[in-house]
Amino acid sequence: MDFAGFFANSANVYILLAAVFGVFMAWGIGANDVANAMATSVGSKAITIKQAVIIAAIFEFSGAYLAGGEVTNTIRKGIVDQQIFGDQPEVLIWGMLAALLAAGTWLLIASRKGWPVSTTHSIVGAVIGFAAVGVSMDAVHWDKVGGIVLSWVITPVMAGAIAFAVFMSIQKLILDTEDPFQNALKYGPFYLFLVGFIIAMVTIKKGLKHVGLELSDMHGFLWAVGVGVLLTILGTMLIRRIKFESSDDKRFAFTNVEKIFAVLMVFTAAAMAFAHGSNDVANAVGPMAAIISIAQSGDIAAKSGVPAWVLLIGAVGIVVGLATFGYKVIATVGRKITELTPSRGFSAEIGAATTVVLATYTGAPISTTQTLVGAVLGVGLARGIAAIDIRVVGNIFMSWVITLPAGAILSIMFFYIIKTLAS
Repeated sequence: MDFAGFFANSANVYILLAAVFGVFMAWGIGANDVANAMATSVGSKAITIKQAVIIAAIFEFSGAYLAGGEVTNTIRKGIVDQQIFGDQPEVLIWGMLAALLAAGTWLLIASRKGWPVSTTHSIVGAVIGFAAVGVSMDAVHWDKVGGIVLSWVITPVMAGAIAFAVFMSIQKLILDTEDPFQNALKYGPFYLFLVGFIIAMVTIKKGLKHVGLELSDMHGFLWAVGVGVLLTILGTMLIRRIKFESSDDKRFAFTNVEKIFAVLMVFTAAAMAFAHGSNDVANAVGPMAAIISIAQSGDIAAKSGVPAWVLLIGAVGIVVGLATFGYKVIATVGRKITELTPSRGFSAEIGAATTVVLATYTGAPISTTQTLVGAVLGVGLARGIAAIDIRVVGNIFMSWVITLPAGAILSIMFFYIIKTLAS
């Protein structure tokens, strides 16, 4: 291969850099965001960290690769007015490269600290930074930014309220009864149906257009019911095999009950991983696809699908990120906010998944991270404010607030560096 000729072609250089920076960003998503999806399952000891990595490797990869091509233009078109870049497409390329590098860098810093931050807000802050300072304040759709800031409050509160309600229903129907184990066997299938139905709704609404399935709302609803029923049958077969061991309850009164919820949580972990992979891989793939499209065509308005190899890069990066660095954020969300058992972790994941569905159907901006942290807080509050580590929660909220400006500042720095090197 003629390397001199390759690097003489700026389009090739931009595509190569997009791939490298995209992998870095995807790695950050795996280290931070995927860890969130697995944190409740690991923190409640339903699964081990190794099992979490295996489940994530299969289902995050499947979600990202099979259903992750939808909404890749959101980052490119939703926040930045691309008409401003009409005469200078290379500026948009430099900006998107800077945004990927900035968001990936911030996720690296946050993951090292164990802070669960929003990958969506990281890349959004980065895009805002280069567009507002590097180009023009008019290049940013500021109304979109307002919606993101509003989501900092709405998303965690909604998820927390739903998780609180789910856990209270578990307490009333199962834990506070004379025979918790039999009631767990009795009501467990209903909760399983809820898991299958909700996650199917997320996936159908957000991801399946990419693989050519355009379903109406009614067809989507019926498919989700079918998935819920299938999951209920499979899960019921597994939980019926759990035997009551009276000696186990001497250490903790609900040990046998929690065994049933541990089985349910394997399903929620897999389902959340698939839904997350299909939704959030766009944070890395969106800017990559924009750079590749512009570099190849030289036209900002050009429409092109997401190349399969781009989705593959995003999916691989996500899995490697979780496997190498995810344990730090898993420890924060799964163990440090409040003590989780499988029933509490299950309630948190149901709350988070339901919020994702509602937000998807209303078009509200949402962060998977803030949804899950809010849900964990809701479960903690069900046991009283003393059950929550307020200092840890304070650090998490602080990291949320500084994510947008941190992404923006890093992006501005990288934008000028790339611009100087490319000019």
